[in-house]
Amino acid sequence: MLTAVAQLSEMPAFLRDLLTSELAYVALLGIFVLEGAMLMYIMPSEAIVPGSVLLIGGTLAENVAIIAVAVLGATTGQYLLFVLAKRGGREYLLGKRWFRVSEARLDRFDRWFDRWGPLVVPVSNSLPFTRGMLTVPAGFARMDGRKFIVLSALGTFVFETLLAAAAIGLLEAL
Repeated sequence: MLTAVAQLSEMPAFLRDLLTSELAYVALLGIFVLEGAMLMYIMPSEAIVPGSVLLIGGTLAENVAIIAVAVLGATTGQYLLFVLAKRGGREYLLGKRWFRVSEARLDRFDRWFDRWGPLVVPVSNSLPFTRGMLTVPAGFARMDGRKFIVLSALGTFVFETLLAAAAIGLLEAL
């Protein structure tokens, strides 16, 4: 629980204010679309769900809604990035200033995808520091979009559920 409280302190004040407003779930959806598209650089993605649980959660229904919004938003953002990678290609993305992944790092994730195939999408989405990194190689490989959405959502669901559980102290009790 202390980790979740520490992560809440990392959250910018304007974001805390937005998540305690009437627009909390709409704001959360937008935040996760940006996070999924790898455009959320103002705070670590690992702080968003725990912070949301602490700010707007409380009941089981509220926490389930937070997880559902997180999965929907992140999967939507990842799908948008996936389509951009599929249509634009490697050089296009590497040439964009907003795409903050080095060519060397992208090469490493390309090799992961080449070695493990689509299975690596949910695995990487369920781990910190690799979340979303296989979105671009999946697009380059021209993976089926529906399959990508299902695998992306599955990994994101696992990751966000674990973060929410940690925030409410369930993992500490085990």
